[in-house]
Amino acid sequence: MLSDILYALAGGGLIGLAAGLFFLVNGRILGISGLASALLGRWPARWLENVLFFLGLLIGTALVARPGIALALGSPVRLAVAGILVGFGVRAANGCTSGHAVCGLARGSKRSLVATGTFIAVAMATVALAKVF
Repeated sequence: MLSDILYALAGGGLIGLAAGLFFLVNGRILGISGLASALLGRWPARWLENVLFFLGLLIGTALVARPGIALALGSPVRLAVAGILVGFGVRAANGCTSGHAVCGLARGSKRSLVATGTFIAVAMATVALAKVF
């Protein structure tokens, strides 16, 4: 239980640190969905920076992931479908949790406040429904 809390605190701290450093070094707001979607569309002038950051996310995740966690979440097909659905939701919300909750709220964005509130409310409802079923 304590190790889970420490993982969450470390992860949150690293996300905040990455967002702050990204802004200081590049003068751009860090939004993971924006970086990822830029790789799928017309590549921006800073495409190499986006590719390296995205690869860093994948490598970092692989380094700290607990063994078997992906298998506990479901089949690869189920995970892929979930990822696609999240992608559509991110585009509809004009950003992901890292873009809205970490960076948007820090900038005082009203749109990010509404988006973050919606993320939290839907997450709470999902957990409540999951416990029922």
